[in-house]
Amino acid sequence: MQAILQQIHIEAQALFGRGHVASYIPALAQVPPRQFGIAVALIDGSTHAVGDAHTPFSLQSITKLFTFVLALKLVGDDLWLRVGREPSGAAFNSMVQLETEKGIPRNPFINAGALVITDILTSRYAHLDIALLGALRRLTDDPDLDWNARIAKSERDTAHRNMALAYFMKSYGNFVNPPELVLDNYCRQCAIEMNCAQLAQATMFLANSGLDIGTTERPGEQFLTPEAARRVNALLLTCGAYDAAGDFAYRIGLPVKTGVGGGIVAIVPGKGTVSVWSPELDAKGNSVLGAFALERLVQLTGWHHD
Repeated sequence: MQAILQQIHIEAQALFGRGHVASYIPALAQVPPRQFGIAVALIDGSTHAVGDAHTPFSLQSITKLFTFVLALKLVGDDLWLRVGREPSGAAFNSMVQLETEKGIPRNPFINAGALVITDILTSRYAHLDIALLGALRRLTDDPDLDWNARIAKSERDTAHRNMALAYFMKSYGNFVNPPELVLDNYCRQCAIEMNCAQLAQATMFLANSGLDIGTTERPGEQFLTPEAARRVNALLLTCGAYDAAGDFAYRIGLPVKTGVGGGIVAIVPGKGTVSVWSPELDAKGNSVLGAFALERLVQLTGWHHD
């Protein structure tokens, strides 16, 4: 595995300059572009990493996966009364479908859907940021994991479209809390930072039938039921890469969640997880080098055939 990752790291260098860092969030526009890391965590407890795999980055939309899982654990199938399970085929921050579908977002991973999920969690937790960080600190075994206040403020100061989405859904009765409060929580959530190795570990439960494998100091935790883990993976496969989800499924064939911070996490059920990060994005907001690295990894390992 280490040799495969080294080969991918070398090949990926040729793609630098083909994308651009996210500029609509001013703090992300300042991230140095020529960075690339990849980590593979296997269910036997081993981790393999190369490049900038231990450099923290802003998770952004990847956090939508974790808030979705928390909401699913809290409210179960009642979740689907407020958000759909279908690919959107539209940009992650699009408002187009909300009017024709009466304020019900297509899925939990576009911005509108993630805002509804955050609204659900805001109703359940007095301090959602603390609850979410607590879960992620357990999954990564890192008590110092935190969100970046500078990025959160930058995102909140420019969250005009997300605020519009929230008020639009509130007009249809699909929003309970004040949009300002939910946006505060949402922007702190998106500003959580991890590195590739941590993100691979944090998602291990999705590769292991819902069971987080734990460590020598901490026993494993059944974070989700096996059935729920399977369903989360199905949604990641069909909806996890914005409006490029179909292309990712065709090229890579694994459940993924992408973020405009340049990160991508992929699940290989029964084997492990893969986290890649490179901040240069394509036109749809997905990491150029990250997508290439995942495609090469499945070609070199055959994991997409299993």
